Amino acid sequence: MESKKATDTAVAARRARFGKLPERIRHEDMVEGKTATPNDPTRYADDPERSWTSFSCLATDLAL
Repeated sequence: MESKKATDTAVAARRARFGKLPERIRHEDMVEGKTATPNDPTRYADDPERSWTSFSCLATDLAL
């Protein structure tokens, strides 16, 4: 009889703790809006002095 009472109290404690799902979180609360940075035209401008840095070449990588 005592073991059934202990089981019942364990079941009651478990139901009190895990008996219901947590509150739903709205989508708006999970998402953060962030403005994009404007396009920088000088970033993609043609620069003959540094044009070699944008290409990958095995001979250059091996310093041949």
